[in-house]
Amino acid sequence: MTSLSILDLAPVPQGGTPRDALLRSLDLAQHAEGWGYTRFWVAEHHNMIGIASAATSVVVGFLAGGTRTIRVGAGGIMLPNHSPLVIAEQFGTLDALYPGRIDLGMGRAPGTDQMTMRALRRNPTAADTFPQDVLEVQALLGPDRPDQRIRAVPGTGSQVPLWILGSSLYGAQLAGMLGLPYAFASHFAPELLLPALSTYRERFEPSAQLQKPHAMVGVPVVAAETDAEAKRLFTSTQQSFTHMFRGTRGLLPPPIDDIETYWSPSEKVQVRGMLGRAIVGGPETVRRGLRTLIAETGADELMVASAIFDHGARLRSYEILSGLDVAAMAQPAFC
Repeated sequence: MTSLSILDLAPVPQGGTPRDALLRSLDLAQHAEGWGYTRFWVAEHHNMIGIASAATSVVVGFLAGGTRTIRVGAGGIMLPNHSPLVIAEQFGTLDALYPGRIDLGMGRAPGTDQMTMRALRRNPTAADTFPQDVLEVQALLGPDRPDQRIRAVPGTGSQVPLWILGSSLYGAQLAGMLGLPYAFASHFAPELLLPALSTYRERFEPSAQLQKPHAMVGVPVVAAETDAEAKRLFTSTQQSFTHMFRGTRGLLPPPIDDIETYWSPSEKVQVRGMLGRAIVGGPETVRRGLRTLIAETGADELMVASAIFDHGARLRSYEILSGLDVAAMAQPAFC
């Protein structure tokens, strides 16, 4: 059975503020809890005026404090930006406050540009030690050992579930070797989705946390009452990706009637490549798209990312999605 979760980047809409974005994220999380979503994640991005989740652990605490049962976490923490001890302390604290509800997904990308990397005091070679850093976080959140001289307080013994995030084969190999659940970022990097899932399953070794592979697939989904309405809402995302290629990142723009007049032919190819797994349409169109994706990937979990300008339309999109009975859709058996 495939479960549904949400990756929310706390998008800041044109005419709005980061506060607006964070309050909307909380409102979405509260609705998602009622609609039966499994988890609600936010991600670490820096120096991007259109994303309000840079202080990721703070946002996780805000969301967990405003909900009761849904799992809340990072999708993810860009671990090379941080000391493993600090991350263990932060997420150990979150787990102490909201026991059994916190997830820690970790990636090795900077989540920003080269200049901001320097402002973060990140060593350019920090990503090289990502596997060792993951193991350090794992040890700090694991059981207390008699000879242990450094402890995460809170944190030690909390066993916060760890995830490996990735958009290439590197993360798939590491997640398999460590026996951790794996989340693939096909919501913006779909090209290697199937090879990465195959690699993860082939390399998987059971661990104390996980006895069999658990693969999560990130996917952009925009659902509305009709295909035409959903396609119009999706133009906000298409414009945002076009801005990225133009080097003009900004706030989330409102939808437009004709995206073809907005982008150049080359920009269209680039954006469509990054959003190649997007599922956009009315309920039946989205149902067919999800069924095909699940059959193709055998995903244990879908993590939906939807940047929709109007908050009411965003809520409705996730409400429609929650009613499609994704859990009952056919899923092939994978080893």
